[in-house]
Amino acid sequence: MPISFGNSGRRGREIPDRLSAEDIRALAAEALEVIPKRVAYYAPLMGVTCNRITIRNQKTRWGSCSSKGNLNFNCLLMLCPPEVIDSVVVHELAHRREMNHSKRFYAHVLRVYPEYYKWNKWLKDNGPALIRRMTG
Repeated sequence: MPISFGNSGRRGREIPDRLSAEDIRALAAEALEVIPKRVAYYAPLMGVTCNRITIRNQKTRWGSCSSKGNLNFNCLLMLCPPEVIDSVVVHELAHRREMNHSKRFYAHVLRVYPEYYKWNKWLKDNGPALIRRMTG
């Protein structure tokens, strides 16, 4: 039976019990359209740049930032509310300033995205159910 996050989910989208390879490809294609635009919006606000943006199909991470400035994002973010996507984008961009999770790192995040903790909690609460749809 499909689950739905109702008004909290991205466009009220119903999520099947198991995401097919086709579903995941469609999410990745959507992410390639959406996420670079969000990065382009937030990067100047944070005073950073990035190199390559890659969309992945991951079971354990929502995003990452390499020391070379490459950003990676999970295609399953497309099943989340837009605020969650933005919180992950800002989090990864903050690593361009601090490659750690120190108080200074979170100060950069919160300066640009004050509701970060609210949406990070949404992802912690709902993210495992999304990942289970991918892994069975």
